[in-house]
Amino acid sequence: MQFSQEEVDRAREAVYAVMPPTPQFAWPLLRERLGMQVWVKHENHTPAGAFKVRGGLTYFEQLAQRTPRVPGVITATRGNHGQSVGLAARKYGIAATIVVPRGNSQEKNAAMRALGVRLIEHGDDFQAAREHAIALAAESGLHMVPSFDRGLIRGVMTYWLEFFESFPRGEAPEVVYVPIGQGSGFCAASAARAYTGAKSALVGVVSAHATTYLDSFRARRVVEAPVTTQLADGMACRIADAEALEIVLREAEDVVSVTDDEIAQAMRILFADTHNVAEGAGAAGLAAAIQRKARHPGGAVGFALTGGNVDSDVFARILSPA
Repeated sequence: MQFSQEEVDRAREAVYAVMPPTPQFAWPLLRERLGMQVWVKHENHTPAGAFKVRGGLTYFEQLAQRTPRVPGVITATRGNHGQSVGLAARKYGIAATIVVPRGNSQEKNAAMRALGVRLIEHGDDFQAAREHAIALAAESGLHMVPSFDRGLIRGVMTYWLEFFESFPRGEAPEVVYVPIGQGSGFCAASAARAYTGAKSALVGVVSAHATTYLDSFRARRVVEAPVTTQLADGMACRIADAEALEIVLREAEDVVSVTDDEIAQAMRILFADTHNVAEGAGAAGLAAAIQRKARHPGGAVGFALTGGNVDSDVFARILSPA
C-alpha cells in the first residue's frame, strides 16, 4: 500500500490538528536488560492512549469531504478503535454507535462512553460484535466504519513516519516488531517504511492465543483460528483480513507469536524500566524482542508501545503475580 506526498501531507495535517507527534526513546535499562538498543515509540501518549486515534482522524476527515451528511456511524471494537471513532465523530459532530463483545474491558467501555458514543455489548468475541455492527448498519442506515481501511491506515502511518524519519538515512533499527490485531498497524508500518526508504526488517507479532495471522502467513491464505487470549485484547482477531494478509505476506520478514505470560512479563518490564503502562497488545513488541534477543546481540531493534489502556485490576494482577 503506497501513499502520495499529498495524501501524507493531508494525514499529518488532520492528525497534528488534534495531537503532537509522540515521543520515542532508547531506554538505558532496556538496553542493559536485552543487551541491545531498544527504541520505543510511545503511542500510549496520544489523546486516546493508543495509536488508533490517528486513523479515526484521517478517516473522518475523508468521510466529511466525500460523503453527504450521514445520520450516524457504527463500528465494532475491543476498545482503542472505538475510542478513535468516538473522538473523531465528536470532532465532526456525527453520532457514533460502538459494538463491543460481552465481557469487554470496563475501563475501555467507560472511555468510549465518555466520548458520547452509544455502546452496545453483543457476542463473545470481536468477530461476533463486528457481524452485529454490520447488520445494524444495514438496518439503520448507519455508515459502517471498518477496522481495516486505507483511510485509517493513512492516519496510522503518521506515527511510523515519525519513527523512521527520526533516524539519519540508513540508521533505523535493523528490526522493528509490529503487533498485529486486524492488520492496520502492520500495513501502516510497511507503507511508512516504503515512503521513507528505511531498511528495517518488519516482524509481525501475534498472540499465541489468537493465531489467525500466523497460521495464514504460513498457509499463505486466510485461516480462521480461535481466540483464547486473556490479556492481549487488541490482538484478539479470529479471522485475518484478506487485504491486510496480502500486505503481511509481501512485507513481513516473519510473523511470530507471544504468549500471555510473555506479554505479562513485558508489561512488568516496561513499567519497571520506563515507568510506562502498557496494555497487552502494547507490550507485544517488547515480548517478541525479548523472545528473539539472541538474534540481535549488540544491535538495535524498535517497537511501538501501541497503547496503555489496561484495566486497573488487570494491571495490578500483572504487577503482583501470585
